[in-house]
Amino acid sequence: MAMPVRRPPKQRPLLTAARLEELAIFYVGRFATSRAKLSTYLKRKVRERGWEGDRPADLEALVERLSRLGYVDDRAYALAKARALTARGYGEGRVRQALHGAGIGEEDGAAARTLAEEAALDSALRFARRRRLGPFGGDAGDPKQRERAVAAMVRAGHGFALVRSILALKPGEEIEPDLSHDLG
Repeated sequence: MAMPVRRPPKQRPLLTAARLEELAIFYVGRFATSRAKLSTYLKRKVRERGWEGDRPADLEALVERLSRLGYVDDRAYALAKARALTARGYGEGRVRQALHGAGIGEEDGAAARTLAEEAALDSALRFARRRRLGPFGGDAGDPKQRERAVAAMVRAGHGFALVRSILALKPGEEIEPDLSHDLG
């Protein structure tokens, strides 16, 4: 049996300013993104495909122009990311980590961090319910299970005091509303 002949991959043409802009617009049209993530994507494309021209590609100017046009909005991205993470039960620590990873600055991420702070209790309860931890689980007395539950909730970005309070609840018991502001 003859082995099929592998052809080398087709050489793609070098990028031009117009083609780079097309790639950027396609990317922001398809994915919610931050300025830093768009810049990283464009740098990778130039590195992979090469650049045609005497001067290096002005990626920052392209990112800045798309931002001015409203195609990229770090504040809106940060808020959407915070809403999505807290809705899935992740805490403020995980939101901060995601914003940092997306290159969101302090000022652009302020509203998102505030949202995560305000949703801390609901988010932690949602996580505990989804993972059947604490009052939502069946094996509350096992110390190993409790350690695992604490670790899972802390990794999910919840504060240790809040985690401890939720895991101390008995099934059907509610957390004290006046104490919930101090937790986290």
